Amino acid sequence: MSVPPLPEGDLAWNYFPDNYRWSHGMLIALGGAPWGGAEIGEVHRVGLRLQSCVGDDLAWFRAWAHEADRLIEDARDKCAKGRTHTAVAQLLRAAHYHHVGERFMQPKTDESQAAYARGVEAFREAARLAPWLHLEHVEVPYEGTHLPGVIVHARRDPGSGPGPVMLFLDGFDVTKEIQYFRGIPDLVARGVSCLLLDGPGNGEAIRFRNLPLHHETERHAGAAWDFLAGRPEFDPRRIGIMALSLGGYYAPRAASMDPRFACCISWGPEWDYHTKWQQRLARIERGEILSLSVPWHHLLWVFGVQTKEEAFRKLEGFKLDGVIQKMRCPYLLVHGEGDQQAPLEHAQKMIAACGSTRKELKIFSREEGGYHHCQIDNVSLGTAYMWDWVSDVLDAGR
Repeated sequence: MSVPPLPEGDLAWNYFPDNYRWSHGMLIALGGAPWGGAEIGEVHRVGLRLQSCVGDDLAWFRAWAHEADRLIEDARDKCAKGRTHTAVAQLLRAAHYHHVGERFMQPKTDESQAAYARGVEAFREAARLAPWLHLEHVEVPYEGTHLPGVIVHARRDPGSGPGPVMLFLDGFDVTKEIQYFRGIPDLVARGVSCLLLDGPGNGEAIRFRNLPLHHETERHAGAAWDFLAGRPEFDPRRIGIMALSLGGYYAPRAASMDPRFACCISWGPEWDYHTKWQQRLARIERGEILSLSVPWHHLLWVFGVQTKEEAFRKLEGFKLDGVIQKMRCPYLLVHGEGDQQAPLEHAQKMIAACGSTRKELKIFSREEGGYHHCQIDNVSLGTAYMWDWVSDVLDAGR
């Protein structure tokens, strides 16, 4: 049976054809649908409200907050009537929508901070109401303070002993709540638990705890390893690390500097973030429109600085050359061939320089899908590949 060929050009669903960032944001929302993070009708309702104000980030924020708050109100009504499962589903979607909507807000405001907090609380409320999700909110000790995290526990047979666990760090502009909807229930179904952590510069850590981003990710990753290794349900020999987008730098940096990690996944490459931002800001100054997932001012905010010059000084350490060569654990780097935020050349440099004996670069092609940044056009394709690899490397079935 013959079928028409794929058309030429971009295959991603560009909901707002002239705005990469907003279209990418819609795909983040929709990409969570397989794991309870979205309903297409609700996402479309938000999109319809925004058709007349494309590019207005305050309108974006308020449209998503409106939909999220509507769901929270209805969820609490359902819960009061004993309809717990319905309420949990609505609370999870509301948490996702609140965080998808807040990401573009720069500068942050009291209004955006409050909406973000409502998203965190909606996720916490769902966790309290739904023991079947096996979600545990935790505080990871870190340099005199704590980092907020969520453990998603895998169910194991009685007597099977401690199991494997992955530490999942945020990227540049996502949160532990968003990352839950990047396929984590499927990882847990394979017998691998997961700690979703808001590290410095991300999520609650930057918004409510004033912990800015830094390049030495082994510091908080190592603290998380200590925390997990101290839990009786986890096997210290089977603690891995992964991260997406800018996390393509975070995870290999940590695994290269801390040999205790049993494996590492970069969900997207990040070879030299300093040079990338030099090039980006030079292009912005020339008036070019870039494929950025958030406004560029987000860079200053996560570092807690006021000027580009200060940001560049902070970025100097965000380079993997001379670091990734030290890695020894199994390493997987996943990349989309059409990624508009990270070039293929960076992925090739990373895998070539990596010091691990077992290392793999998986490139998703235009024909198979998962072609765009962090497989935003087909998240489940990317996660299935990664989770199968993790299950094998960490011997999840034993």
